[in-house]
Amino acid sequence: MLDRNAPVFVAGHRGLVGSAIIRRLEADGFTDLRTAGREALDLRDQSAVNSWFDAQRPTYVFLVAGTVGGIHANTSRPAEFLYDNLMIHATVVEAAHRVGVEKLLYLGSSCIYPRLAEQPITEEALLSGALEPTNEGYALAKIAGIKLCETYRQQYGDDFISAMPTNLYGPGDNFDMEGGHVLPALMRRFHEAKEAGDTAVGVWGTGNARREFLHVDDLADACLFLMDGYTGPGHVNVGTGVDLTIRELAETVRDLVHPGADLTFDASRPDGMPRKVLDVSKLAGLGWRAQTSLAEGLVTTYAWFVEAAGRGELRL
Repeated sequence: MLDRNAPVFVAGHRGLVGSAIIRRLEADGFTDLRTAGREALDLRDQSAVNSWFDAQRPTYVFLVAGTVGGIHANTSRPAEFLYDNLMIHATVVEAAHRVGVEKLLYLGSSCIYPRLAEQPITEEALLSGALEPTNEGYALAKIAGIKLCETYRQQYGDDFISAMPTNLYGPGDNFDMEGGHVLPALMRRFHEAKEAGDTAVGVWGTGNARREFLHVDDLADACLFLMDGYTGPGHVNVGTGVDLTIRELAETVRDLVHPGADLTFDASRPDGMPRKVLDVSKLAGLGWRAQTSLAEGLVTTYAWFVEAAGRGELRL
């Protein structure tokens, strides 16, 4: 069990996951949360990160920072995704080791798994086959992060653990229709079509790919659960274990945001992995399960989107 009065560093606190972890820690009574925005600390700079850790001396670290995006962002900026994420993961893990951080949680991504992995995907599928080409750079960086935690544990005895979430959504997401992930991009596309009076909305891909979606507040709860009670060497999948087709997702978002709109699918755009749903039995065996249904999560996320759009505070 973590000491609620000890200093905690949340790396990436302004992002979708980081902001949710801040909310979760505050709700659970943590009193000393440390953060550093990009303007104050370049997490790709080992010297700068070392200096920050030397000054702040956090007891616990949630490493959830990174360069992220959807298929278009990954395919158009592969070098940036590989370099930025490799450096961010390496600098923070090394600095945490140097100052003797008691526990660190590294957040990976389900894209680490092979494109044609057996479904549902178990933790053992890592490195068992070729990666999905559309996000290979990002996946390689995330795999390196997992191995960093494993090797620092093996060589130095550091209590560094890794969690692998499925596709995420929720308040604070990136609603960029080109660079964002599928769910927030769809939500914005339907919203703008409704506002403009358009009756047809385009969806990338065939609509046949299957995906699983986890509300970010559930992920934050799982991260705290693991930090409080898990110390094993292997990474842990975090998801719902339930998937649906992109067509079904688009229809669900349409019915919430812009009922009656017609869907058109652009098969010239890539689908990505044919199916990606995680086997979450390891986490369930530890005693944790997701609590937010997709229907409930979409309603609250869209309400947040509308309010944030009205205030001009969306990430676009």
